[in-house]
Amino acid sequence: MTKTALITGITGQDGAYLAQFLLSKDYKVYGAVRRTSTINLGRLEELGIARDVQLVPFDLFELTNIMRVLEKVRPDEIYNLAAQSFVATSFDQPIYTAEVDGIAVTRILESVRALGMEKATRFYQASTSEMFGKVRAVPQDETTPFHPRSPYGVAKLYGHWITANYRESYDMKACSGILFNHESPLRGTEFVTRKITLAFARIAHGEQELVELGNLEAKRDWGFAGDYVQGMWLMLQRDMVDDYVLATGETYTIRDFATRAGAALGMDLVWEGEAERTLGIDRKTGEVRVRVNPDFYRPAEVDLLIGSPAKAERELGWRRRVNLDGLVDMMAKADHDRVSRGRVLV
Repeated sequence: MTKTALITGITGQDGAYLAQFLLSKDYKVYGAVRRTSTINLGRLEELGIARDVQLVPFDLFELTNIMRVLEKVRPDEIYNLAAQSFVATSFDQPIYTAEVDGIAVTRILESVRALGMEKATRFYQASTSEMFGKVRAVPQDETTPFHPRSPYGVAKLYGHWITANYRESYDMKACSGILFNHESPLRGTEFVTRKITLAFARIAHGEQELVELGNLEAKRDWGFAGDYVQGMWLMLQRDMVDDYVLATGETYTIRDFATRAGAALGMDLVWEGEAERTLGIDRKTGEVRVRVNPDFYRPAEVDLLIGSPAKAERELGWRRRVNLDGLVDMMAKADHDRVSRGRVLV
């Protein structure tokens, strides 16, 4: 029997890859989108699936709208990927971030319960490694205490715990995936990885001179989003749903990522100076290609994130397939091709 899935945030990176994956498994996929004058379907179009999903107007702030959509769609699985997902923005818009990333999760869960769908509908909440923040253990796993260092991390932590509360209080099939950084050619340009690959692609085409970055020494655990959405699906297939960390178990600095991205596009970056005076120079041309701008520093930095996917590997059989070099190469070459065609995905 064909299953039905409802994906919030379907126009984003994860939503697009998840929709593609579910369609490959013969799901009927509904995409929940905000009612706006223009909807960015660029990621769905790039994957060739824009016509294969059915979009429904969905407002995370309006309980009655959420209930009407759930009553109409009657999804077997809900994947809540919609979020205000930019850490820097959360410092400027903390209340909005709390509403979208925290309270809205409760609205969806309560709608499922109020409609009597808690036995028929499974719910996935997109949690984040940013909840660990000021880390208490290395690597971080499902038992590591949380200490978020941004309004984004705090809001996501509420969403995480309210999901666990509904699972335990109402016996709902609801779980959270604590996903460490996961990137792809579909990543938004606001994220540092895509900012780097797009800038270097423009530099390679003579359209830009350099890119300004913040803390080059921040360490992240980066994986490929296409691998991670499969983990989301696996979590909802278990009889006893639970929360899982998805990560690579490896960590690299922003500097490491930039060095690899430059190499993928023919640059040989060497680094000179320290802290705010650090420069990334292409050894081949002598040109400065990376400069540090303190304006991009976070008010409270998360210095080190590295996750342990052991539980997911053991219980779900999940494995990441793309390593960092493969990921960077994929992103850099995709942006190089887009710039050459004059069609940049934002």
